[in-house]
This record gives sequence, C-alpha cells and structure tokens, in this order.
Amino acid sequence: MYIAQEESFGPVMVISKFKNGDVDGVLRRANTTEYGLASGVFTKDISKALYISEKLEAGTVFINTYNKTDVAAPFGGFKQSGFGKDLGKLFSPSLISHLTVQINEKTA
Repeated sequence: MYIAQEESFGPVMVISKFKNGDVDGVLRRANTTEYGLASGVFTKDISKALYISEKLEAGTVFINTYNKTDVAAPFGGFKQSGFGKDLGKLFSPSLISHLTVQINEKTA
C-alpha cells in the first residue's frame, strides 16, 4: 500500500488488517518503509504495546493516543525521518537512536 510507505504530513491514518496474533508480521510491514518519524499503537494489552514500541523503527511511539508530545522529550525520527533527537533536554550524540514512548494513562 503506497500511502503506508510514504512520509505523509497531514491528518492521515493508515489502518491495516492483520491475522490475529501476527504481531511480528505487522512489525515487518511497519519497518519496511524508509521512514520512521512516529507511529501509534492502539490496544488494551499494555505489555503487547510496549513490546511493539521496542521493535518499531520510529523515533516516537504513541500508545493509545497520538501526537501528544512533551516539549522536553527528545524528538526526531529514524532512517530518512528527522535529523536526530535535537530538541530534548536529554540530547547527546550517544542517544541519537533514543526512543520516545508516549502512553495515554487513562487507557493503560
């Protein structure tokens, strides 16, 4: 699916089906794109969401929310997205692959 492999800016959400329990298949599909700015995971299973957030190749992973950011958190993407985590208090060249995970506490 073309839209799922482009870095779209705007109100775009790609929802794709997957076989029940095929989390690793979903991760393979998600990580085959050359971009990795942000991603979102919506689930009732917080353990599964944390597992997925560790495996996704994206700079920010939102869990049960989207685009709720903390200005003090490092920002930037992986691969062809972004220029590193240069806006956060924790910026350091050694943290260039640092992952930011935002969790909606009301649903966790």
